[in-house]
Amino acid sequence: MNFCEIAERRQSCRSFDPEREVPEETVRAIISSARLAPSACNGQPYHITVCRGEAARSVARATQRMGMNKFASDAPLMIVISEKPYVASAAVGARLLKNDYRSIDIGILSAYITAQAEELGLGSCILGWLESKDIEKICSLDGAVRLVIALGYARDGYAQREKKRRAESELVSFVEK
Repeated sequence: MNFCEIAERRQSCRSFDPEREVPEETVRAIISSARLAPSACNGQPYHITVCRGEAARSVARATQRMGMNKFASDAPLMIVISEKPYVASAAVGARLLKNDYRSIDIGILSAYITAQAEELGLGSCILGWLESKDIEKICSLDGAVRLVIALGYARDGYAQREKKRRAESELVSFVEK
């Protein structure tokens, strides 16, 4: 599968098969790709925590307040992405230019994780509705949790949806001078 095929196929999975475990070598392949994600000054200002079993179920519960993300309970794997400090050069740039490079880097990391998962036949869903303090405690983390990615195999029959995206003319401008 090439990148365009991955981009076309990848969707947020909201129906995981709770009986189908993700093999260790598949998890390792996803983490290997994630390590290659670009970041400001190559600082990688984040930590990745892979949760299985009861830890995954506990993290899922921390994403389900107010009735949100009910499907997450069926995901056999939860990847927690928490913040770490900037490297010195990125910290200076962030302060001087008032740009949040860490959030950008975490977004890029998430794209790498979900694209690699798609290539390996897994469904994924990026969850931003979460209780950071609860997940920090579950995972023994010392940085704020920014995203959780639910991963697993989609249930049999889970349909590929048509992508609804804004037209290129609404999203892109070309400037020449």
